[in-house]
Amino acid sequence: MYRYDEFDHQFVRERTNQFRNQADRRLKGDLTEEEFRPLRLMNGLYLQLHAYMLRVAIPYGTLSSRQMRQLAFIADKWDKGYGHFTTRQNIQYNWIKLEETADILDALAEVEMHAIQTSGNCIRNVTTDHWAGAAADEIADPRPVGELLRQWSSLHPEFSFLPRKFKIAVTGAPNDRAAVKVHDIGLRLHKNDRNETGWEVIVGGGLGRTPMIGVTVRDFLPEHELVAYLEAIMRVYNLYGRRDNKYKARIKILVHEIGADKFKSEVEAEYAKRPHASTEVEERELKRIEAYFAPPQLEKLPRWSPGFEEAKLSHPAFARWAKNNLGPHRADGYAIVNISLKPDGGIPGDATSGQMRLMADLSERYSFDELRISHAQNVVLPHVKKDDVFAVWQQLESAGLGAANYGLAGDIIACPGLDYCALATARSIPIAQSISRKFEDSKKQDEIGKLKINISGCINACGHHHVGHIGILGLDKKGEEFYQITLGGSSAENASIGTILGPGFAGHEVADAIETILDTYLKLREPGEEFLAAYRRVGPKPFKEALYAVA
Repeated sequence: MYRYDEFDHQFVRERTNQFRNQADRRLKGDLTEEEFRPLRLMNGLYLQLHAYMLRVAIPYGTLSSRQMRQLAFIADKWDKGYGHFTTRQNIQYNWIKLEETADILDALAEVEMHAIQTSGNCIRNVTTDHWAGAAADEIADPRPVGELLRQWSSLHPEFSFLPRKFKIAVTGAPNDRAAVKVHDIGLRLHKNDRNETGWEVIVGGGLGRTPMIGVTVRDFLPEHELVAYLEAIMRVYNLYGRRDNKYKARIKILVHEIGADKFKSEVEAEYAKRPHASTEVEERELKRIEAYFAPPQLEKLPRWSPGFEEAKLSHPAFARWAKNNLGPHRADGYAIVNISLKPDGGIPGDATSGQMRLMADLSERYSFDELRISHAQNVVLPHVKKDDVFAVWQQLESAGLGAANYGLAGDIIACPGLDYCALATARSIPIAQSISRKFEDSKKQDEIGKLKINISGCINACGHHHVGHIGILGLDKKGEEFYQITLGGSSAENASIGTILGPGFAGHEVADAIETILDTYLKLREPGEEFLAAYRRVGPKPFKEALYAVA
């Protein structure tokens, strides 16, 4: 894992001291809320419906046990004993007092964490594959590039006040688990015909009011050119991006309006102006960072673990959990453990301080002191011996973390919605809970198979509903909450935006509507066919007919 050097420590401390002064001035009335707002947002502090919310960055989703324990400590001391993990590999605290925020930032700095640029019109937390450094299909670990981009983008003088917020995602695997095609910039690692590695650069993806899939502006960019090329993209965006209309200010709108070819030519022209010799410093810096991400010293183990196999035979509940929640590790004898934060009827992404401490303990004992946060609001232990997986599961089960629904109907992504968010137009959490209870039967979930259900409480799409296989959008309709359903979305390498089926449903009707959709799928699917493939084969018509049959 990356470790702060003297500059990093000084940088974060100075930002905390700056914010302490700004908050004091606001509390004394020396700053108006309008003056204070951009300052607090650049430090991750939102004013929500009931209290302030602090959004803490977990860069490229990687945590140590010490850091996770500090997050638990913050939850107990300054919140209500829990935190909410988000689709941006952040954690949010929803009950924060302004006068205590600087103390929280100090506590974060003690463990090399911060909330810098988790909001505002700047480059936000850089995210990546939650299986990075462990996945069997990975070409190379993308986290060193993620850290390089974090350092490059933090308080960059040109890119701190962009036309609109800006998000970057990076993946080092052909199977995209980082949703790179629906980010402002997405980076995918490739190998060319000469076995050299380079980056595909994708620009102009994004969700929200106008969902779009990004376009490729470079098929293969050598790694040492990466920072210089991204700077060219940012300069073009800063120059041409609209500032008169926030709904048309994202880079996706710019790419769409001038066309991908014109945008690409503008970037290449800007890139040609930069002396390439200046990128050598970035390359040396990347080598320094890479040293911190050296893989753990894994034991040479056989692929087959008798203890693991025996435990599956003896404990059917463990066997089901192992089937659904384990990912393929690059090393024989190891597994990636995916911890679902989606218990039946629970709030997606929420974890209590006690659960955080247990996950920290498990990572320290069984996973080389590493945890990952996924954009699907789950937690990952990336390097666990198969011999130890049963012991891990037993402890997860005892703490309410043993849900065996990873990647299934119960593994719902949902934003906080109108229960917390001042921007929301409808509640997300009760809808997620009702769907979760509807499909709490494990046999039903297994029968349905791989499925992504995403819920957003407003058009800003923090729940990524546009790219859910089943997407649900909460809207206000004459003072009542209604929910629009889309089908066919995907955030993977075959990314697509879902199609609206028809009129919305009242909140109490949504779970039944989802059941109708899935029952229709079970009737029409071909052997072994997953939901998304079936939808793409038959289209929306049979689902629409079943859903609106009564009407």
